[in-house]
Amino acid sequence: MSLKIAAGVKIPADLVLVGYVSGAYGINGWVRIKPYSPDADALLSAKTWWLDRPELHDVDVMQAKLHGDDVVAQLMGVSGRDAAEALKGVVVQIPRSHFPALAEGEFYWLDLIGLDVNDLEGAPLGVVRDLMSSGAHPILRVAVADDQSKDKPVRELLIPFVDQFVKTIDLQARKITVDWGLDY
Repeated sequence: MSLKIAAGVKIPADLVLVGYVSGAYGINGWVRIKPYSPDADALLSAKTWWLDRPELHDVDVMQAKLHGDDVVAQLMGVSGRDAAEALKGVVVQIPRSHFPALAEGEFYWLDLIGLDVNDLEGAPLGVVRDLMSSGAHPILRVAVADDQSKDKPVRELLIPFVDQFVKTIDLQARKITVDWGLDY
């Protein structure tokens, strides 16, 4: 893992935005985090978070737990409600290398963004630009490029991320094969 150095601190090169501080939780300095993912395992398992204010720095996580759709945490050096409120809006990052290991056939959304999407015959459909949750299952947001410029998406395909439509995912080849067409 390569490291960057800013203000004398070694910063992991694989930092991933995982949420932001939405405010204080209680009166003892706990913070409330809005995760960017519906699954907050990375936030809950990491023992060190990187905060972007006043400058990018690491902070030890003393305790973290789910509270509804949010994560609440006690951070080293944050004592009292005022100190926790002062962190409102701060972005939370975690090194990708610290994400929990996944079972076979499971993927982090982050790993799917940027993959090429092809139909069953191998014809290109576009590139995964994002995923979204529909409640029942995630949906791949695939940017379709026009014939003139591959970098300029003209429309988007929304493909349900279920076995019926997503047939194979090859992270090494950076490709997803789907049972889908441009005319759907």
